Amino acid sequence: MAKKVLTIMLALFFLVMGYTTLQAKEGQAKDVPLITQSFASKQMWGGDTWMVYLKASDPNGQMKNIVEEVFQPGVGYALGNTKIKEENQKEFSGYVYLNTLSGGSALNFSTLTLTIWIQDRSGNFSNPVVFPLEFNSRYIQQAPPAGVFEGKDLGPIMVTLRSVGP
Repeated sequence: MAKKVLTIMLALFFLVMGYTTLQAKEGQAKDVPLITQSFASKQMWGGDTWMVYLKASDPNGQMKNIVEEVFQPGVGYALGNTKIKEENQKEFSGYVYLNTLSGGSALNFSTLTLTIWIQDRSGNFSNPVVFPLEFNSRYIQQAPPAGVFEGKDLGPIMVTLRSVGP
């Protein structure tokens, strides 16, 4: 009899703990930063500065970093990290930028992919946004849609591009 009671008590304990954990995760998901809009030109010439526009918000006002991952076939880069200024930690609209001057014309006909997340002070991450980019000397960088983003400089993407090849 005592064994049955102990088994029932353990089952109830684990059921309550599982429910509590699920509730905590659901509550946590609501308090993470959110990238609400984004834009970047998909084509440009190597040597230009790539402007990546973002609108983001955090209900707790705790956004800390813009985290950037650059993927270029044949080249490995470390994650980039752009600090978010205190006045922008609840919401912001502006751009981060990647200087492609170091790769210049050697980037012609190459591609890269940029993935961006917003990290808050608790270590939570926003939804990722992904931007493909193709380099060609004939391409001109597109401007963002008029009236959607502020022209606020949020900071550089600290990656020095390299050309791939001999």
